[in-house]
Amino acid sequence: MKAPLPTLAALVRERTGAAWSRARKLCEEGRVRVDGERCLDPAARFSPDAAVAIDERGPRREAGPLAREAIVFHDRDIVVIDKPAGLLSVADVAGNRETVADHARTLLRRIGKSEDVPLGVVHRLDRDTSGLMVFTRTATAKRTLAAQFKAHDVDRVYLGLALGAVREADIESDLVLDRGDGLRGSHGHFRRSKGPPPADAKRAITHVRPLEMLRGASLVECRLETGRQHQIRIHLAELGHPLVGEEVYIRDYQGPRVTAPRTMLHAHLLGFTQPRTGAPMSWQSEPPADFEQVLSTLRSVKDR
Repeated sequence: MKAPLPTLAALVRERTGAAWSRARKLCEEGRVRVDGERCLDPAARFSPDAAVAIDERGPRREAGPLAREAIVFHDRDIVVIDKPAGLLSVADVAGNRETVADHARTLLRRIGKSEDVPLGVVHRLDRDTSGLMVFTRTATAKRTLAAQFKAHDVDRVYLGLALGAVREADIESDLVLDRGDGLRGSHGHFRRSKGPPPADAKRAITHVRPLEMLRGASLVECRLETGRQHQIRIHLAELGHPLVGEEVYIRDYQGPRVTAPRTMLHAHLLGFTQPRTGAPMSWQSEPPADFEQVLSTLRSVKDR
């Protein structure tokens, strides 16, 4: 049996000679990068040969649930955010300000380069989903970008860790609030359809492509044509391959499960045309440390 990969704190300690507490603090303060990307989790595991760069006198990461570097892009029309897992996109109840929208607005005020205005919502990410999302800053931008989403002209690619050996698939279904057992799902999937989809059903299309086979799971790419609530989670579960960390749409799954701190889904690519100028714009975000740690563990287990 292979020894587990070293933690980031262990690699920092080895390279600097610092005490354990100091090594962990350097990670948490944002002064450590792995392969050029800042890593804040001292418990994340990496290969001993990983390119770990440590700047003990570098700028400290700002405290708060949304770091300043989470603002990937902003202009007078839009703001693109690299959302951390565990944070709501927008308020679930009136008065809840612990959201990406509110924290992003606070950060924009600190930057102080443009007018402070409420952020317009044109799409959402689940609380547990990390990655790229966009808000608008003017009514015109909101109308224009919302139209792009409605016309399926926005590029959205997600990376996920799904249970089992996933095969390439194009999934198209009508999503309903209750498929027959109290869960959201595809019309006719849980119970045989006795007629056409109800009027409130939403057409949903997901293109799934496996990228890497792991031990008990697969790294997959999911490209959306539509953006319905829980679309990827539902489609993968109904395909027989729920996401690693899934707790809702896993009722029918009988295979072995993999432990994870959250649902392993990351919004990797976002592209659209700038709502005022029409210029094409696109961004990519690599999965955060918790995703990479689960992926690394599944790779190492596979190689044993």
